[in-house]
Amino acid sequence: MAPQNLYLSYKRDTKYLIYWMINLSNHLLRSIKRESEVSLNTTGETTVNGLVSMATIISQQNEPIPDVIYRLFKSIIQARSLVSSTFQQFMGPETDEDLKRSNQGHQHVINTLQSAFRILGGEEWEKSHTARSEEPKEDIEQIIFSNRFQQLAVNQDKGSSDEEDDPTSHTTAAARKVSQKRKGKKGTKNKKSKNPKKGMKQDTRNAANDEIPIESIRIIEDGTESDLITDYFVAVFSAVREWAELRAYMQDLWKQVAYEDLNSAVAGAVSNSAISLIKHTNIDIFVDFPGHDTYETIIKTITRSNIDEAQENFGMQRYGRVFDPQTLTVATTDVKEQVLFYAYKDLKDFILDFQANRSGKPTKAMQAKIAKWDPNFDLQKATKEERVSWRRCYTIKWLYDLVNVYSSVVVQENAMKGGKNVYENVDWSANGPCGKHRRIFGLNEFAGEITSMAMKKPGTDISKAIYPHHVFQMQCIVDSFTASRGWSVQVMDGHVLEAPAKNFRPTRDIDLFLNRTNEQDYGHTLDLFELFLEQGRKPGQFRDCFDLVRLTRKDFLDFLGEHKYSHGLETIPPSRFSDHSANGLHEFSPFLCGVGLEEEGHIPTSAFKDALLTKVGQPGFWQARADRDARQRITRPSDDIHQTWDLKKNRVFKTNSMLTTYRASGWNPGVIPDEELPVTSNLFFERIRRVKRLSDSQLEDNALTRTARASQGTDKDIIEYLDGLIDVPKPSIFDEVIKEAFFDDSLFTSDAFPGYNYLELARRDILADVAGYKPLSGFRFMGVINCLMIIFTKLEEQLSEAKNPAFREVYEKPGPWQKERRVGLAVLALSKGNEECLKIAADVFDKNRVNLKPYVYWGGLETETRDAEFYKKKFVLGAKCTVM
Repeated sequence: MAPQNLYLSYKRDTKYLIYWMINLSNHLLRSIKRESEVSLNTTGETTVNGLVSMATIISQQNEPIPDVIYRLFKSIIQARSLVSSTFQQFMGPETDEDLKRSNQGHQHVINTLQSAFRILGGEEWEKSHTARSEEPKEDIEQIIFSNRFQQLAVNQDKGSSDEEDDPTSHTTAAARKVSQKRKGKKGTKNKKSKNPKKGMKQDTRNAANDEIPIESIRIIEDGTESDLITDYFVAVFSAVREWAELRAYMQDLWKQVAYEDLNSAVAGAVSNSAISLIKHTNIDIFVDFPGHDTYETIIKTITRSNIDEAQENFGMQRYGRVFDPQTLTVATTDVKEQVLFYAYKDLKDFILDFQANRSGKPTKAMQAKIAKWDPNFDLQKATKEERVSWRRCYTIKWLYDLVNVYSSVVVQENAMKGGKNVYENVDWSANGPCGKHRRIFGLNEFAGEITSMAMKKPGTDISKAIYPHHVFQMQCIVDSFTASRGWSVQVMDGHVLEAPAKNFRPTRDIDLFLNRTNEQDYGHTLDLFELFLEQGRKPGQFRDCFDLVRLTRKDFLDFLGEHKYSHGLETIPPSRFSDHSANGLHEFSPFLCGVGLEEEGHIPTSAFKDALLTKVGQPGFWQARADRDARQRITRPSDDIHQTWDLKKNRVFKTNSMLTTYRASGWNPGVIPDEELPVTSNLFFERIRRVKRLSDSQLEDNALTRTARASQGTDKDIIEYLDGLIDVPKPSIFDEVIKEAFFDDSLFTSDAFPGYNYLELARRDILADVAGYKPLSGFRFMGVINCLMIIFTKLEEQLSEAKNPAFREVYEKPGPWQKERRVGLAVLALSKGNEECLKIAADVFDKNRVNLKPYVYWGGLETETRDAEFYKKKFVLGAKCTVM
């Protein structure tokens, strides 16, 4: 289940439709006894006008049309119509001839598709099928690849007097009859000959051998620029619309961090997913247009290289429901905001300014513009231009701090140790040599890429190095701060302003995690933990593990929520925010704090694997474990901190949190294997909801259903449970809260799942993981284990006083348990059924009941789903009920 967008759905649906029409018309032509003016299509390529010819052949033979084919037509037509209506807005009185011709070519394709649709009986189909029919939709691939063409000639010979008499034989009933046939393997069913002779009519029983493979399917237009322009316009429109949609979602989420106390690690993790979606969408879309995937190229296309002129012709319309004829509101929107142009310009201007001297200090001209920036500037009283200028100054100041901190090790080496690093030749990537020196949590990859551009020779053109995901990430960083100051940008309403969030600090959640101001902080807990584990064991048995944990802790204290360079280094320029805070890089960036806390959040969950294993160890286990650890020496965490704490290395505690699961997928939820999803996750339910139902009480067998059966029982139980779900992201919820506000769902086939829906699933799952009903990433595991150690010590004292036989055998007599006494005590107590030992243990546990709430980093958990009305009021109505 991969996220879909307009272009990818359009591209796929077009291939499906043409594949069906070419192969069906080919087989119908072979079955016709008389000569036909239309020849067989042997290449898989067709012109737009060719669709009309094929539709005519199919219609003349009274071939029943499955419902899904009509839906494919509607999907393609509506996708192209959306793009056409958008670019029509650019056609003012001075519109150049190229744009006029491209729009005319675009409209020609739409008109031709509509003609083919009508020829196949589309108008009659529409009368009996509403745009949002509740009837079940056929499986597209089951219809398209059912290899049914081989039977057509037989059906043609038999004929049907009913069909001849009924001009509306393209019925849903006939289509359903076709769709119910069992799906076969593509191109393999009933094959009789591998090499049929060319140029001869084939026996209809072997017709499947002559099917055109879907890989060869392609629609060609008139051989002019419109070939590329029309499809590229769809791709560009699709990409830009996704930027706006995901930005609106993320802007609202960061507003929740400031105003609704949403944990910033949740927003940070969801931001990473949004950035990943932008990156992968760009790759998937523009693979068809190599060299045209940079941000600048895309924007020049959609604005015809003149964004200021585009602003004059561009508007938005708000509808009650998308495509309803009744327009509720018409407004001119800020195109530069919607296409993230301000973020791009500020990022590019920073890079060019930094390149000018590569000293880490702004040029005199830039310094004069940004010097007087005030974080407490009253945005509510400011003009639009003043707010934009204020945001620009913040962006450039923050970027200077980011690059200076990230590049500090190399710069310091050149200045202090006589280093000869040539900045433009240094590998600044997070995975390169520079990435080994941990300086920032959460933004290493972004910082490395921006630093690489900024360190180029003065005047180097970096426009071809800036991709949409760079600009989108920059926009998220800026929005996280402006949202906390009460300023958000919405499509229809423009700048929406309110008072800044009271008492909000971007480092709020990091301070709770590290507890820097409390004596019982991270370090104290670690000291106590080490003391407990070292008692009665060989010196140094845990030394490697604790050295590693302490190094990780030092990195947290130095670079999580603040950076040690904020106190000043001779070779590193002071923070651009030093007039307000030496730690402005973090103090003025909720985004950096959130993604930093997210990156840290899943590391400690496995730091204490050895302690947990004492519950199930065997005699000699610890020595074997020590030997193995010696062979697999763990490197310093900054080398690869995520591999260092990989849960797969554990023997017992291997349960991944949702944070580790998402990070392992590259923050792309669409590629997370089904086997790795916990049955309690929203993403699991969204996927199993889409599993094919073989009957009312049977599901298709796969990893999802096997996991669900282990938890829920029979397939019938699972189906009943899924049908009864209310508080999970089912389609009805998304249709009501988000989806209908963007587009008509007939634009997408049944398996489509837009990116912002993925973000909502990620938000729910990660919130549950960090501060919700299953907080694997929200517990102080060391504190919990310390508590268990204390209880076990009390148990040992009680058993010793009672002179319990099991206790005496393990602790007072020589034997196999000398090195692992507590493991031995547990094994003997359970295996021999020592009632006295178990009774004492039960009494100790009862007298030392533990409340886990104090061991949650944040002091509490969210056990209820955040109100969906929040999204309807602030997300949908404010930013989404629009058509571009």
